Amino acid sequence: MLGTHHYEVAIDWQGDQGTGTSGYRDYRRRHVVRAAGKEHDIQGSSDRTFHGDRERWNPEELLIAALAQCHMLSYLHVATNHGVIVRGYADAASGTMVEDGRGGGAFTEVVLRPTVVVADASMAGLAAELHAEASEKCFIAASVAFPVRHEATVVVLGED
Repeated sequence: MLGTHHYEVAIDWQGDQGTGTSGYRDYRRRHVVRAAGKEHDIQGSSDRTFHGDRERWNPEELLIAALAQCHMLSYLHVATNHGVIVRGYADAASGTMVEDGRGGGAFTEVVLRPTVVVADASMAGLAAELHAEASEKCFIAASVAFPVRHEATVVVLGED
């Protein structure tokens, strides 16, 4: 079913320490991300480099997480359509952001490193190939202006 989908989130800043944004170091970057019907809020901040709280998620990590999640979900769908039985999936994704010297910057790439466990050795070759199709179907990857590379590994269940 084709259609347009709309998503809503709410952001609540929690960083006023009594003087608001009176100076760059006078406020905290803490915030909460909420969405109707979600069981848990996301506690966010900026990266520690930008005076954020190390123990909270930052937007850069959330972008990488969104790309990794989207690829995984697309991959599981594609695998199902092709008869590849996936028994496990884990990813160790990373991303690179470069500052532009004007107070901004941009991601230059994200690398997804999924390890896929398949049920049978006969599925391994196709399982490796399906990352390309999954990437084409990932809404988030299709929406970013930088490359999302894949360094995938396929493992057969019970083999080391």
